[in-house]
Amino acid sequence: MKNIRLLADVHISPKTVADLQKQGYEIMRSSEVLPANAPDINILEFARTDNWVVLTQDLDFSMLVALSRYSQPSLITLRLSSAKPDIVTQKLLDVLPQIEEALQEGSAITIQDESIRIRKLPVR
Repeated sequence: MKNIRLLADVHISPKTVADLQKQGYEIMRSSEVLPANAPDINILEFARTDNWVVLTQDLDFSMLVALSRYSQPSLITLRLSSAKPDIVTQKLLDVLPQIEEALQEGSAITIQDESIRIRKLPVR
C-alpha cells in the first residue's frame, strides 16, 4: 500500500497525516501544495495530474469525481462516526492495505465504521 500517494484535504487532521507518515505512507496535506482555501476542483486536478489519491471527509469530492468522468484521481471518503485523529488513523491503517488495488485502478471508495464501498471510476 505504501506505493499509493495520499493527498489529504484540510478536513483531515495534521496528526493523522503525521501518524501515517510515521508508518511509512507517502501522504501530505493539500495545503502544502495549494492554498488552504483552494476549491475542491483544484485539489482534484492537482491529484489527477500528479497521481495522488485524495483523502477527505468532504462529500462534495464524490460528486465532483463522478461529474468529471475521469478514471483518476482515486478518492477515499471517510464517513466515520468519529473524526478523532487516533480513530481515523487506526481505521486507515486497517483498511488501506485492503483497497490498494482498487485505488491503483481508479476508484471512489467510501469508508464507514463497519463497511467499505468501492466504485470503479469513471462513475457511470
